Amino acid sequence: MDMQVWRPRLTGGQWFSHLPVSLQDSLLSAARVRRLSPGQRLFKRGDAPCGLYAVLEGAMRIGAVNEQGKEALLSVVEAPHWFGEIGLFDGQPRTHDAFSLGHSTLAHISQATLLALLEEQPVHWRQLALLMSQKLRLTFINLEQLSLMPAPTRLAHRLLMIAEGYGEIDEPRRVLQLPQEQLASMLSLSRQTTNQILKDLQGQGIIGLSYGEIEILDAGRLRALAAI
Repeated sequence: MDMQVWRPRLTGGQWFSHLPVSLQDSLLSAARVRRLSPGQRLFKRGDAPCGLYAVLEGAMRIGAVNEQGKEALLSVVEAPHWFGEIGLFDGQPRTHDAFSLGHSTLAHISQATLLALLEEQPVHWRQLALLMSQKLRLTFINLEQLSLMPAPTRLAHRLLMIAEGYGEIDEPRRVLQLPQEQLASMLSLSRQTTNQILKDLQGQGIIGLSYGEIEILDAGRLRALAAI
């Protein structure tokens, strides 16, 4: 499939839309479409770096599972989110697992192809560094919140981050496809605590709850609760 058909989807994201057009064209020319079925693993912790990915359709869950089978869910990434760039810089094994939540379509640029492109045009390393630094900034924010903020504030802030595509999209989503157990895992909260906070927010008319979905009804009040 010609990757040009996906350009409008990718330019809906902050990172790709701010790239020089020449780099956009190079990435689209180098990318190949990959489709995943529900629950299919893209890569696991310890795998060799395999390049850069962008979500075109569907969603990916990024996390890790310990020896006891307990999962730490870091994030659920949706279109037009790019991921996988850490291994491009250090050549080290993957730090986490990546699974498809449902039927997903990805753009994939292999490690070798991307390194060759950057060897020819080293000025573009900065653009990839900006992609990584954006996520590092979010990681620091999340660590600070985990230590200092009460659970309701952390939950409100994470809902807003997800709605805004972690800073990637201009028009926030109103309805989030987000089961409560996934939200609890992302926040390191119990399912019971997460459910109680969500019920409280629902009672205040700030959000609406349905099976596997959270609807933001009053973004202003949710933002006030998140202290941002």
